[in-house]
Amino acid sequence: MAYKNFTLERLKKDFGIINRSQSLFDFIEPIEASNWLKETLETSQLLPKRSEKARSEWFVAPILMEIKKRNIDFLTIHSGDNLNADAKVGLNGECDFIIGRNTHSFTIDAPLFAVVEAKKQDFDLGISQCAAQMLGARIFNEKEGNPIEVVYGAVTTADDWLFLKLENNILIIDNELYPYKNLSTVLGILQKIVDLYQ
Repeated sequence: MAYKNFTLERLKKDFGIINRSQSLFDFIEPIEASNWLKETLETSQLLPKRSEKARSEWFVAPILMEIKKRNIDFLTIHSGDNLNADAKVGLNGECDFIIGRNTHSFTIDAPLFAVVEAKKQDFDLGISQCAAQMLGARIFNEKEGNPIEVVYGAVTTADDWLFLKLENNILIIDNELYPYKNLSTVLGILQKIVDLYQ
């Protein structure tokens, strides 16, 4: 088993992770996109986004890079890397994006946040995979002696973003989708999450 094979039911059965839907963010300070990001995404709109890889490279990665630029010394982004938390229970495998503390390590060192490109534009599949990666990040950090109480995640189709929060054994799935057209809100949420760890 790997992250992509988990379901919410399996997470509940194997790890006691229960889920609920509720609002995650009371107030979001919008962040205006830089000219670089606006131009990059405008160009990306001219390209076909038929595959997950295309959506990931042309829409998701630039947004994450914008957050990296705002927090240059604090965080790093791993793309397509394996997060091996506990292979015996299936918490291993490739992650679309893992955002972590910048320890200047070549490998994943301190994961904080998982971002999953929704497969076949299916949020349900993406939520399960992201939740498993969030649990994997928590276990990975515990094993490394860097425990964190709360792990965030996001599932995106590139057109919409959905945010998740794992605290103790409760997975909270935001009850609001944030559309790409409200980019300043998406950036504000990502920055707010980063600020919680600083």
